[in-house]
Amino acid sequence: MKLLCSGRGTRRCTVQEIFACAITLLIMTTSELCLASTPVQPSKIDAIFAAASLKSNRAPGAAVLVVKDGGTVFERGYGVRNLRSFQAIDPRTNFRLASVTKQFTAMAVMLLIKDGKLHYDDRLTDVFPDFPEYGKSIRVRHLLNHTSGLVDYEDLLQAQYPNMPAEQIPQIKDAEVMELLKKCKGPTFEPGLKWQYSNSGYVTLAMIVERVSGKPFGAFLRDRIFLPLKMHDTIAYEKGKNQVKHRAYGHSKKEAGNGWTETDQSPTSATLGDGGVYSSLKDLIKWDKALSQHTLLSEREMEPALSPVKVSGNTITAPDDKPADYGFGWFLNAYKGHPRMWHYGETIGFRSTIQRFVNDKLTIVVLCNRGDVDPTALALKVADLFLDIQPRSAAPRIPQQEIAPGER
Repeated sequence: MKLLCSGRGTRRCTVQEIFACAITLLIMTTSELCLASTPVQPSKIDAIFAAASLKSNRAPGAAVLVVKDGGTVFERGYGVRNLRSFQAIDPRTNFRLASVTKQFTAMAVMLLIKDGKLHYDDRLTDVFPDFPEYGKSIRVRHLLNHTSGLVDYEDLLQAQYPNMPAEQIPQIKDAEVMELLKKCKGPTFEPGLKWQYSNSGYVTLAMIVERVSGKPFGAFLRDRIFLPLKMHDTIAYEKGKNQVKHRAYGHSKKEAGNGWTETDQSPTSATLGDGGVYSSLKDLIKWDKALSQHTLLSEREMEPALSPVKVSGNTITAPDDKPADYGFGWFLNAYKGHPRMWHYGETIGFRSTIQRFVNDKLTIVVLCNRGDVDPTALALKVADLFLDIQPRSAAPRIPQQEIAPGER
């Protein structure tokens, strides 16, 4: 084949000219591919949070992370950590995760199962021989997937302090929750028959981790999850024992709607297993990567957490009361046909969500230090920007957790 170069007349190209042409074409093609791989402009993501009135240097706000194909495509803070220093929220700001904590609690339990020190079908009374008789019907698996029937400890706490304003009720800790549960006559339903979201169940799991590992729950999380993943600023917060670096404080709008009140702690803010972890975008990027690469558990070992529980007695529902699926510390219902693992967090002054579209290699995290924001709704608006421009993922085969009454 003859290559002809233009110039004075027509002549054959030199090797150097052919090489230069090839390099130019390569650079042009690579540039086009790079643009094609990041079709969502940051300004479109930013507009979603601007429309939610989160852009302010005088009000609490949010931190937002978007990871696509293993790389960070958006990472931004809005608003301030607190209304005393007015320090801006940034990717290192640590928020109380609330129930997003449950995925770490579930991981801790699964690591002990990997170690051979615990089993999914172990009874509550196997770990705590002094627990009442009804604990014989509650297994570790029931606690993980919210089918234990344990009484809600928030209700027990309110009954203990009737007619007392919430701000005057002393904070309860995980061990104290266990003592309240021991005084109960039994579960609210036969374990395994129904699904009912249970903070009591995840507090109990934290106490199981302590008993089986011989370490405080927070120390186990640190040694087996946070330090191996280099999540150096993530902690299970215990007042007087440790400190939260770069801490965001929770806020609620005043009743009149003008201004903010710092509402950072409540009577249930000291429990760890159901919602006591603080973390940041910088550290949650590492958590997301570890889940993708199966750093702590192999794909097979992780499978039980991603297997939707099946119950015949009722319907599993998300916070919006729509039908959902649940595994161990993760909701598993798809969004617009796209498989996902996700969770939300909600406590006084804080709201949070993590949305992982595994097949689409898309993760969205929204952490808020104000109670008037719906981070899940905002995260799904971001997801729409990405999911609407590519073919829908084929739903993978997801194994089912069959739970029958009286399962052994």
